[in-house]
Amino acid sequence: MADSYDLTAIRNIGIMAHIDAGKTTTTERILFYSGRVHKMGEVDKGTATMDWMSQEQERGITITSAATACKWKGYFVNIIDTPGHVDFTVEVERSLRVLDGSIGIFCAVAGVQPQSETVWRQADRYQVPRIAYINKMDRVGADFFRVIEMIRNNLGSDAVAIQLPIGVEEAFSGVIDLIDFKAYIYEDESGEQYRKRELNPDERAKVQEFRNLLLERLAEYDDNILEKYLEAREISPAEIRSSLRKSCIANQIVPVLCGSSFKNKGVQMLLDAVVDYLPSPLDIPAIEAMDIASGENVRIKPEVDAPLCALAFKLASDPYVGKLTYFRIYSGRIKAGSTLFNSRQDRKERFARLLKMHANHREEIEEACAGDIVAGVGLKNTATGDTLCSENHLVLLETIDFPQPVIDVAIEAKTRADQERIEESLRRLAEEDPTFQTRQDKESGQMIISGMGELHLEIIIDRLLKEFKVNANIGKPQVAYKETVKKKTAAEVKFDRQAGGRGQYAHVLLEILPLTEGQGKKFADKSSPEAIPREFIPAVEMGVREALQAGILGGYPVDDVEVVLKGGSYHEVDSNEPAFKIAASMALKEALENAQSVFLEPVMDLEIICPEEYLGDVISDLNARRGRIIALEENRDTKAVKGLVPLAETFGYATSLRSLTQGRASFSMKIKDYAEVPESKSREIIARRYGLPV
Repeated sequence: MADSYDLTAIRNIGIMAHIDAGKTTTTERILFYSGRVHKMGEVDKGTATMDWMSQEQERGITITSAATACKWKGYFVNIIDTPGHVDFTVEVERSLRVLDGSIGIFCAVAGVQPQSETVWRQADRYQVPRIAYINKMDRVGADFFRVIEMIRNNLGSDAVAIQLPIGVEEAFSGVIDLIDFKAYIYEDESGEQYRKRELNPDERAKVQEFRNLLLERLAEYDDNILEKYLEAREISPAEIRSSLRKSCIANQIVPVLCGSSFKNKGVQMLLDAVVDYLPSPLDIPAIEAMDIASGENVRIKPEVDAPLCALAFKLASDPYVGKLTYFRIYSGRIKAGSTLFNSRQDRKERFARLLKMHANHREEIEEACAGDIVAGVGLKNTATGDTLCSENHLVLLETIDFPQPVIDVAIEAKTRADQERIEESLRRLAEEDPTFQTRQDKESGQMIISGMGELHLEIIIDRLLKEFKVNANIGKPQVAYKETVKKKTAAEVKFDRQAGGRGQYAHVLLEILPLTEGQGKKFADKSSPEAIPREFIPAVEMGVREALQAGILGGYPVDDVEVVLKGGSYHEVDSNEPAFKIAASMALKEALENAQSVFLEPVMDLEIICPEEYLGDVISDLNARRGRIIALEENRDTKAVKGLVPLAETFGYATSLRSLTQGRASFSMKIKDYAEVPESKSREIIARRYGLPV
């Protein structure tokens, strides 16, 4: 496969946007016009190729990122269609980690929406070059120029139009290319037939104005364009495209296109922009890795004949082939049946088969090389974020960080026979999704599953019942509270057990200190080797970390604390690791008793779009939910309410908001941070936790 095309002809792109901006519809059109599929699927009818899960088809939304590939004008385009719902932001995160470029899709009516902003910031973090596509130009209220301003102001990106729409709303019929000064008019419903024509006199003045704006922006970054522009010399379309490509890849400019994917207008020009302006694997900086032998950072260049280096970014269960491991190859090549090394797990892995994926359809291949995004079958121990490399060239790529889950649900088997099936099914789901976690509640003995939101857990439970055929009782969603401490305190414990023969002895002095929000759990050893031998320190740390899993208020995990081992003593005969682990756990519990423990709750960033006549009711309801208004913004016909609200107060909010506004308002939310719970609310949490009257 490596010899069949060259790296300059590869584009690895993602499609990202807010929910319902048209990502999957756009992907369907790309696949149709490139000849990858012969019939366009529709999201509303549940026939979209990329939304293959039954849960996606039922709800008309994308839940899991789906990979596919197509050819366009001699270029190979690997595409990942990502979800727009905030509960599945992990899918966007891990996709952007391995992509070279992306298309940001915006609704021509709504513009920059909350999740558009979230995914744009994720792309900023990974420095992924982008082009913007303003979709739904046929909708009532579409405003191309307003959305460009929103991209500039809300996202801080230098968005520059390279197309203008011909007509708007129902009259939208095509686009004008600012670079080659031509109009493209669509003539049939499928969008396959369009004609190119010269601009008429009415169009020329406006097009020249926006073309000059484009040239002025390019001149800021390109001396050749600047010189010709100042001297009023002609600048050819080829020169403009070359300059725009460089500026786009350098993340200086975001080229903006427009169209209506649902009405099949503008998608071919979008594909042209993908190959013209987004980078090949050779255009992006070489990725950094740590050389395990030397401990130094090395740069991995996208060379086919170099040693293998790849990153596993997604795991999926396939009913026909078992566990699929998706990975991006940064250098080297790999053949089906070959053995490689997982440097993070420190073990060998073998690929039984290599697959090119087209949503949930598989195409078996013999070889893959640098620049490819493929899936492998047969990797037993590889997890998301692991590095796969040659055994004679061990390197470690930076892994992928994922947010912590914020909502819990209890689950229990209906019969003893179902228990093992539940545990195995949950293990497989947690392998696939790093933001889904399971644990055993020490207080109640229940199995607790945790996720990013109500919809996330709803999908997980639906898959458990339908896909894995599990019989289980499901509890109501609960907030994943945390505990922390407000003041510094210390505790000293001597653990001394003598029961004939050799006893157990450990003595530790621990200090616990509060940390600022988001710093997590830290452990530091400041004891002297004479007090506690070094071989017992890992046991002390293990005892501390295990004890931090359940706080003293409600049994929730303790976070944002630092535990310092200050000293202690040992016995030459009776001291051992289990004794120090027990002593550390006891000392920590005692310290927590005196450190003024408090609850922390997840606080959500909430945005509500509603008609003005319902604004008062919406704000009153939000205040009753312990919400705080941050900003009020005016859109064309609606108001945007931005605020913060505790997650505990948002259960069932969709139904409540529909009732308040006769179904005319919408909202979106994402986690902002954790905040201390008021004392009155803390008493309620404790009462509910232990079955006491509230």
